Amino acid sequence: MSACDRPPDDAPDLAVVAKHYDELDDAYRQVWSDHAHHGWWRTGRESIQEAVIALVDLAGDAARVEAKTRLVDVGSGYGATGRHLSRTRGASVTSFTISPRQYEYARTVDAGDPRLHHELRDWLDNGLPDASFDAVIAIESIAHMPPERALVECARVLRRGGRLAILDLVAGDAVPKWQVNPLLRRMEEESHLTPRPTLDAFLDQVRAAGFEIDEVRDLTSGVRGTWPRAVGQVARNLPRNPALRRFVFSDEYENDGFLRSILRMTVALRTGAVRYCLVSAVRT
Repeated sequence: MSACDRPPDDAPDLAVVAKHYDELDDAYRQVWSDHAHHGWWRTGRESIQEAVIALVDLAGDAARVEAKTRLVDVGSGYGATGRHLSRTRGASVTSFTISPRQYEYARTVDAGDPRLHHELRDWLDNGLPDASFDAVIAIESIAHMPPERALVECARVLRRGGRLAILDLVAGDAVPKWQVNPLLRRMEEESHLTPRPTLDAFLDQVRAAGFEIDEVRDLTSGVRGTWPRAVGQVARNLPRNPALRRFVFSDEYENDGFLRSILRMTVALRTGAVRYCLVSAVRT
């Protein structure tokens, strides 16, 4: 079965996703930042660092993160989301990644900070006690997992009344047939994503997991400048970055398809084949 024919409940192999992020680590932080996610440009004049922090603050606001909030960051990457929310709002953060290289970076940077705890572990087997957290944030991570199972785990670890904030891609409501396989399905394959549901279908999944949705925001127009800026960063850094040149031009990497995915995602966010949305909800 080809990637373009994957059933809706199919999910990428965990080891493949981890290797994807490990390979990107050779160049990612030098090109972008230690925030492994989109930026949010409100005016279009923000720097990359300002835009990625703005996206994290959107998630923090939606999850009502404040002093002493017990927060889980699902798919935490380099730990930058938890680091920012802990240092600016006083939260205590437990972060999950499946990438050994991201984990080692985050653990090294945050060594000695008692409010930050990092786990190299699959979110679907997280080992956390029931009802032990106040908030869960998932920025562009649920898309790598079977969503129903991932959302049930979010609900399980939250206390009643705890908050969930998800920022991620969803499929457009009426993607033209000619865009489905060459654009949407190939983008999912190259970025190791599960087939993207529409927003309405995803909201149904959130409700089914035990949440009451209280906010939905379409952030597409604010985030779609991410990938053109990323391409520009790659072009500017190629002459002076040997690791980046190896990633772009060498055949030693299995994830070179991600570069094509950047172009597909750029087009998909412009055509409406995908949307980028924030969903916040309360554990019932």
